Amino acid sequence: MTATPEVAIFASGCFWGTEHIFLKHFSPTHSKGKGKGILGSRVGFTGGVADSPSYRAVCTGATEHAEAVRIEFDPAQVSYAELVEFFYRTHDPTTLNRQGADQGTQYRSAIFTTTPEQAEIARRVTEEVQAKHFTPNGTKIVTTIEAAGQWWDAEAYHQLYLFNDPNGYQCPTHRLHW
Repeated sequence: MTATPEVAIFASGCFWGTEHIFLKHFSPTHSKGKGKGILGSRVGFTGGVADSPSYRAVCTGATEHAEAVRIEFDPAQVSYAELVEFFYRTHDPTTLNRQGADQGTQYRSAIFTTTPEQAEIARRVTEEVQAKHFTPNGTKIVTTIEAAGQWWDAEAYHQLYLFNDPNGYQCPTHRLHW
């Protein structure tokens, strides 16, 4: 039985790689049938001050928006906590406003929660991941956990970019770290 779909929003650097790695692991369509739970995704912008920003505007840093992925998922197949933990596995959450060579607030590590329950789960999972994977190495997660605000889809050519252009740019931090 399918539960009512929920939305998760994550920012972890270039949105192409963030979307790509989530879909490779959780989408039945893009994981050769091995994935479960993700029903759809969109890349876009959130967390800033500009209305209806373009990719070029976001890249200047002036909009304060983050490049992010908006994931619709079935909580009967994959929990929000699993998605948050996976988010931490797939980038470096210890670098402020940076992933690899990509620098600026648009590349920050952030979880944009859509409900108070998501905020609570995100904080709990962050504490668990910090204790297990980062405190032993002497590093600290700098990911922000924020209530989701307005969402703007990126231009069409950004959607499913790395599936449509497998040789396109992918940030080297977008991989499984554990």
